[in-house]
Amino acid sequence: MNEKTHRSAAVRDGLGVGLAVGLSGLAFGAAAVTAGLSVPQACVLSLLAFTGASQFALTGAVGAGGDLVAATAGALLLGGRNTLYGLRLADLLRVRGARRWLAAQGVIDETAAVSLAQPDRDGARTAFVATFASLYLTWNLTTLAGAYGTSFLGDPGVLGLDVVGPAAFLAILWPRLAASAELRRLATVAAVIALCATPFLPPGVPVLLSAAAVLVVMAR
Repeated sequence: MNEKTHRSAAVRDGLGVGLAVGLSGLAFGAAAVTAGLSVPQACVLSLLAFTGASQFALTGAVGAGGDLVAATAGALLLGGRNTLYGLRLADLLRVRGARRWLAAQGVIDETAAVSLAQPDRDGARTAFVATFASLYLTWNLTTLAGAYGTSFLGDPGVLGLDVVGPAAFLAILWPRLAASAELRRLATVAAVIALCATPFLPPGVPVLLSAAAVLVVMAR
């Protein structure tokens, strides 16, 4: 394949992933409003945080009545994995100057996966831009649509929308769990820790405590 073909494939992959995953913003917008956030708060969270797992974790903890500090800490803990992606992508993309700040906002699971799947550096850069641009735009537009639509309901919980957040969060994680036995063991240990801690600790704290599962698996 020539360079032009590589770039075309990279754009196609990036747009496909960006548009498909971006539609999950509908679920986040609905979950955020159901958890008690306003439409502007949900939109600002998507604009600034822009990492689905962390956003769902934060709104889930807040919706359960958890402390905002614990909810934020849990979201940051989940978002910390993006730092590792950044270390890998920095050498591949070689972004310089002020553009590094913009590129850092786009370092998430999907952009890293599509970029690293490309055969050369030019393809990786093209894939990163295509995935980031399409996903960021779609995610924020669908967050607005989901939050705005849900805000018209008197009590979103009556329609069962309180399960949208956990269901979408599981949908994000499921492909990874299905592909890795090690991750399934890790998730099982984390779930047991969180379930055992839930009756005794405030909402949001069991999620933080479940991170200790990583140490358990590493020790094995």
